[in-house]
Amino acid sequence: MSYMDPIVDKIVIARVGLLLRHPFFGNMATRMKLIDASDWLATAATDFRNFYYNRDFFEKMTPRQVEFVVAHEILHCVYDHMGRREGRDPQIFNIAADYCVNGLLKRERIGDDPPVKFFHDRKYDGWSAEQVYDEIYNKYDEEQLKQLGEMLDEHLDPEGEGKDGQPKHSKEDLRKIRDEIKEAMIQAANAAGAGNVPGDIARMIKEMTEPKMNWRELLRQQIQSTVKNDYSFSRPSRKSQMSGAILPGCNFDTTIDICVAIDMSGSIGDDQAMDFMSEIKGIMQEFKDFNIKVWCFDTKVYNEQDFDGYSADEIEDYEVMGGGGTEFDVNWDYMKENDINPKKFIMFTDGYPWGSWGDEDYCDTIFIIHGNDTIVPPFGAHAYYEAPVRK
Repeated sequence: MSYMDPIVDKIVIARVGLLLRHPFFGNMATRMKLIDASDWLATAATDFRNFYYNRDFFEKMTPRQVEFVVAHEILHCVYDHMGRREGRDPQIFNIAADYCVNGLLKRERIGDDPPVKFFHDRKYDGWSAEQVYDEIYNKYDEEQLKQLGEMLDEHLDPEGEGKDGQPKHSKEDLRKIRDEIKEAMIQAANAAGAGNVPGDIARMIKEMTEPKMNWRELLRQQIQSTVKNDYSFSRPSRKSQMSGAILPGCNFDTTIDICVAIDMSGSIGDDQAMDFMSEIKGIMQEFKDFNIKVWCFDTKVYNEQDFDGYSADEIEDYEVMGGGGTEFDVNWDYMKENDINPKKFIMFTDGYPWGSWGDEDYCDTIFIIHGNDTIVPPFGAHAYYEAPVRK
């Protein structure tokens, strides 16, 4: 393509505009090669290595509108929407992902609105693509979705099965691309400087660059931290006797009191759930006494069972159940309704709640997240589940 090509010039001008006004996005954009895909593409698309465009679509836009579309493509890469669709309806998941991306672009005032009715609703600010998908999948039929907006781009099939001319990628290629995106995000954030990266993305980058605590170590640390050090005059310390002053000694409360909730609505299977429970049991056996309440949940709580020092072996026989939607709030509702006040509340989850993550102020919470190590809970301690190596 000639350097005098007006469409290429317009996209290059848009990238320069992003570098000046939104340097994180500008740095990400300059990494992609521009490819005319008018023969198979109606709008825009990217696999992060390349930025694909339709000439007619871009001809209708100003450079500031192109900024919006370029940043739109970048966010799909940042949020890994290409790899998160799984078995969901492709068209509806793409719409859900567009709601999330367009919402951030509007909040950050990036570029100008393109000349189409794109998907945007402030109601979905802060929602994940999975959450938006669940809502619109159940709420709208195909014709109603068409009335809500138009797609700004085409989301490439993660399995590489698309139209003639569309890029195809192996699973190994997709893994490498994800690694390239993470590295590019870190470099772009450093180049942009503090305060020039949207908060959601800054949190994701912080998670990538900070050492991740092993989930087993986090569980052990958090459970052990529930041991109280109470002071009593019934056992004076030796130092107080030597000094002539009577100071209280320290009594150790070795009863561990926790609640464990297993999210059975998403990608967590029975094997992962029981591996998690086995780890809990192993930690509990280090203490003289303990009280554990265990339950499963999706949109309600199932199969609550209590375990103590006398019934520890029965933990391995606990039956997991569930399989509906995902509402984290049902756990806090259940604890409040039943007057349950644990020292620690531990949730094993895939990290995709329907709405709220829960009541931050009710009790100390630990999230063990399975399946996506880019999810950062808004409160509590957290770590990412890794399955044990099985021979």
